Order: sequence, then C-alpha cells, then structure tokens
Amino acid sequence: MPELRAISGIGVKGPACFLLTIQGRNLLLDLGRGPDAARLPDLGGLPPIDAVLFSHGHVDHTGGLDQWQRLGAPPLYAPCPTIALAEDGPLTQAAPLDGRTEILGLPLLTGAAGHAPGAVWMRIGGAEGLLYSGDLSRESLLYRNDPLPRAAAMVLDCAYGTADEPLAAQITIIEALADQPLLLPCPAGGRGLEIAAHFLAAGHAVRICPAHRRVAQRLADHRDWLTPKGREMLDSLQGAGDLDPDGPLCGIMIAAGPNAERGASKPLAARIAASGGARIVLTGHVAKGSPAEALVAAGKARFHRWNVHPTLTQAKALVAEAAPRAMLAAFCGSAALAELRARTDWPLAHGERLVW
Repeated sequence: MPELRAISGIGVKGPACFLLTIQGRNLLLDLGRGPDAARLPDLGGLPPIDAVLFSHGHVDHTGGLDQWQRLGAPPLYAPCPTIALAEDGPLTQAAPLDGRTEILGLPLLTGAAGHAPGAVWMRIGGAEGLLYSGDLSRESLLYRNDPLPRAAAMVLDCAYGTADEPLAAQITIIEALADQPLLLPCPAGGRGLEIAAHFLAAGHAVRICPAHRRVAQRLADHRDWLTPKGREMLDSLQGAGDLDPDGPLCGIMIAAGPNAERGASKPLAARIAASGGARIVLTGHVAKGSPAEALVAAGKARFHRWNVHPTLTQAKALVAEAAPRAMLAAFCGSAALAELRARTDWPLAHGERLVW
C-alpha cells in the first residue's frame, strides 16, 4: 500500500519535506529549511531515497540541500524555471520535472501551481496515487495555475489556515499606504515581480533590486509559465528603475529578502528603521527571530498580506477538484489545523501519515 509520511510540514509553517513510498520506490518531496529559525527536517532513520522531487525553488522547499550527500546523493528533479534560477549547488544539475510522464517507472503528472516561477503540483502514481500541491496560489495574475487532477490521497498547501481575505481586498489596503515611499521586502522568485508590475500599472514610480531584475530576465525564457496577463506584466517591468540600497528613498521599492534578513531589503530596512523616510510593509510570513519580526514588534514595519497561498474558500474548491479519500493539510500551525478540522468536512488524517 502507498504511504506518505511528513518528515516536516504538518502542524508547523515549514520546512517542506515528505517521504512517499509507492510501488517499491522511496521519493522525497521537497527538502527545505526554515522559514523559522533556519529549521531543518530530521532525516534520521529514512530508508534509501531513490530521488528528490522539488515543487519550486523557495528556500523552505530547497534549503535543506546541504543534507543531500547525507542521503546518498540521489537524483534530483525540479521544474525548469527552478533549475534556471538556481545560482549554485546541486539544484543547478537537477533533471527537469515538468513535461515528464513518469518518474522512476511511476506515472507522473505535473501542472503549474501559480505560486512562484515554475512552481508545480505533482501527482505520482496515477489517479490512485498522491497529489502533492507544493505551494499553490489561485489568485496570481502573473504565474499560471492549472486545474488539479483527481487523486486518492492529497497533501494540500494550507499555509493560511482558515484565513479567507481575497487578494483584491489586500491590494486596496497596501495601495492606501503608497502616499509615502514604500519598501516591500519580497522573495525575488515570488510575489515581488507581481507587486512591482501592479504598482507600475497604477502609475507609481517603481524600482526593483538586482535580484528581482535577474528573475525577470530569466522568466523571459519561460513565458509559458506565465498567464497571458502575466506576459504583459513581465514586459512592463522594463519600465521599473534600478533599486540602489544607498540611493534615495522614493516611490515603490521592491527588494529581495522577505524578512529583511538578506539582499537589498536588509540595508534598506535598517536605514529606514533608523532614520525614517519610508514605510516598510511586509507581505508574507514573518519568520520567528528575523529582523522583520523585530521591526514589527518595534512599530517600525507593518504586516499586510499579499496572498500567494490558498484562502479557505479556494482550498475548499481545490479539495473538491481533487476529491481525495485521505489528505493532510500542510504548512500551518497546530491551532490552524484544529480549526480546519472543525470547519471543513475534509478527509483529514490524524497524525503525519497517509496510508491508502
């Protein structure tokens, strides 16, 4: 019987790491780090791993690759844009995951998940196998998302728990803050480009950091991963200026480093916290122990979410699409998981295993 075990990712916000045992194969689905306190999955006691499959390139899904050799250096598979955006390390040598119809003799189906460049959901083992959503968004105007297939078992991105505020309402709140210069720390391979394109279309002066510029340039070779509107948005980014951490604080500033922990956002956030001159708006998970957490606690930054995961309404629709007989709700804390049990009729397994 197939079995899915959450090494990490259930009852906690990441890191993503799941062990799928099916038809004599042991597949690791994602191998992340953090986002809180650079936490790593506990890989002790795992069976020999036949391959590691990555859903996308964010660090909470790939940042555990420094443990790859410890696993015996099994083959790596990742979406083409994820490979193209990898700067160094073993991920640059991964084999393409998208476009395959089988993996090590197992039926494979993948589709765009809408969350980030090249983010995919994957179904392994056919209709009686597992559907792993990775991180998924149904609201992105930039990144394409494909309908989910049916599957007997499912691991679903429930990072927002029962939160149900639509992206349109969130955008209205953030736009109202743009009467002053805004620093928006974002992962370069994620919502940052979409936010930049949105504010450009609204007539604002927008500047993006070199990391965001690099992602935009690489995406030009992977336009099929974008929506038709997203292709126009990508082209519009040529009108964005270059963000210099030592330059003037003006307009909309999109800087890599979602928690002001690295990249251009780190010096800019420190500069604004010390001397003012702009608002800092955090739009994603505020990691424990990060500079972003300290900035919010000190009243130096605000948190206003920009959805890149499913709302509760969208999650319910995704479960209806896939119609699993058993499932796990991933990437949310234990309290949110308890709420999901109380407010849905999903076939949620108890614990961190699925057997079907």
